[in-house]
Amino acid sequence: MRRLFLYYVYAWTPLRLVWRSEEETFPNKESVCFRIHFRVGGEFDEKSCFGNTSKHFFKRTMSKSLKKIVEESRDRSLPEVEMCDRGISNMLDIPGLFTLSHITQLVLSHNKLTAVPPNISELKNLEVLNLFNNQIEELPTQISSLQKLKHLNLGFLLFPPTKKERMNRLSVLPRGFGSLPALEVLDLTYNNLNQNSGSLPGNFFYLTTLRALYLSDNDFELLPPDIGKLTKLQILSLRDNDLVSLPREIGDLAQLKELHIQGNRLTVLPPELGNLDLTGPKQVFKAENNPWVTPIADQFQLGVSHVFEYVRSETYKYLYGRHMQANPEPPKKSSDKSRKISRKPLAAKNK
Repeated sequence: MRRLFLYYVYAWTPLRLVWRSEEETFPNKESVCFRIHFRVGGEFDEKSCFGNTSKHFFKRTMSKSLKKIVEESRDRSLPEVEMCDRGISNMLDIPGLFTLSHITQLVLSHNKLTAVPPNISELKNLEVLNLFNNQIEELPTQISSLQKLKHLNLGFLLFPPTKKERMNRLSVLPRGFGSLPALEVLDLTYNNLNQNSGSLPGNFFYLTTLRALYLSDNDFELLPPDIGKLTKLQILSLRDNDLVSLPREIGDLAQLKELHIQGNRLTVLPPELGNLDLTGPKQVFKAENNPWVTPIADQFQLGVSHVFEYVRSETYKYLYGRHMQANPEPPKKSSDKSRKISRKPLAAKNK
């Protein structure tokens, strides 16, 4: 009988390093396995694992662990299933997951998923589906059959990202995605979506129940005018795209309490933005790091309330009309989006 030694290194913060070793009995083999993890805000990144027995040992252990979670949820009718940070690359590898039709919440964040299988439709009572910090490239059309789904998170937890962290990489949402009748919160932060035909399905803006929409760190240069149909929106995050203008229809979002447009290529604001109340103590309006024309930049120096007073003025409406008629060339891109981690091939990224 030989012993297999497992050494773990956990780095919780740059100021705290915790070592933990575990000793496991393993028959007829001798191996030393080093697993190094870096944890930053919930993300583990396994750097290396050496040893002639470790791979199959941990795969078998993981499968048993996941099966136990599923069985416990089924036997006790637990509504929430959490499988965060377990190295899962395929949801079909989780024994019995899609038999849990009773669950209302499924958390699979910080894994290695590259796709969501059509079987997701079998979890018909899901209200919360958390898939942030994976490597998801596509969603099935069957996801729109989750008629009770309220929260869908396909984004990224931390900012700014580093090379050690996993990113989803959606460039297209499936046909019929807008048929989710109960969806209230949709997080698509740090994907590869844009305004081009096919990236957002034709019925995307039928999601009229949405209260929060996070599209930050995507590749939008223009925001479709149909954004005005999402009249229940309270939070709209468009930070760090490549937006060169905002549609006038953004002024139709009467319930909006937070608007994040910082880090784009915006030079002017539509006068209709003045229809919104984003200057109170409970409202948020973030617009820094844009190449504003001088009159708007001057108002930002005075404060957000001055900006809104200015865009409501007849003087500004006249200047805005003249500006749009002139059709000036948009500012150059300040960053190379092709270098985004979510654009890199998975094989290269996982090395």
